[in-house]
Amino acid sequence: TARVGPRNARDAELENFLSNLVRAHRAIDEAGHGKTDMAAARALPAGLDNWQATIEFALGPYLCGKQLDHVSAEDLAHAGARDIAAFCRQGYGELLAKLAAGLPAQLSTPVTKLDWDRRGIDVYTGKGHLRARTAIVTMSTNALTAGRLDFKPELPKRHLDAAGNLALGSFDHIGLLMPGNPLDLRRDDLVFERAASQRTAALLANVSGTDLHLVEVAGDFGRALSAQGASAMLDFAREWLASLFGSRVNSAITHGHA
Repeated sequence: TARVGPRNARDAELENFLSNLVRAHRAIDEAGHGKTDMAAARALPAGLDNWQATIEFALGPYLCGKQLDHVSAEDLAHAGARDIAAFCRQGYGELLAKLAAGLPAQLSTPVTKLDWDRRGIDVYTGKGHLRARTAIVTMSTNALTAGRLDFKPELPKRHLDAAGNLALGSFDHIGLLMPGNPLDLRRDDLVFERAASQRTAALLANVSGTDLHLVEVAGDFGRALSAQGASAMLDFAREWLASLFGSRVNSAITHGHA
């Protein structure tokens, strides 16, 4: 769903948005398969009309957590497609716990040191250590470059330099309970607005058929907003939704969390 101010986009407007979004996808894909990589922002075609800011948000902050000028066109072109309908009503944590039932997994056991050589890896934790043939390190690039895990021998400098160039993005959910579907949206309906700047968001409505609605903020604006705290995030969510659906939204919200 797309909104133009306090109304749904008309058919012609929606067609214009979708066609320009496809153009942007194709341009980034072509750039990403070229000989030289570039920032995805440079690959965007001219003439995206008044959907430029929306498309930049949808492909950058919403999809990657970063502005498109900080996203590789090659990486974006080779990224796997995401199914926005792939939700678990109980939450992904419950899904993973169900799938992992019976596996010899040890939780709440942070690793402090990896001693690795060609024969294998010694993994040291606060509950002892174990020997393994392989270790998969899933810590964030920020934590990796901050030295929170001791490697012996140290990781090659080129690996640390590469991690240092992969700064984390920003993506936050602002949860709102609105019983009775006051916005008249479908289950798991994804809503964008025709934005005029980076100060925008997306709405995921009626999550898994519940009264939960998520206002998604991301990228530079989302990072700056989250730095102001939960109160500022909730204020923005209320203000943003009111601009799209009218002031009645505020009375429909029974609880909010950011």
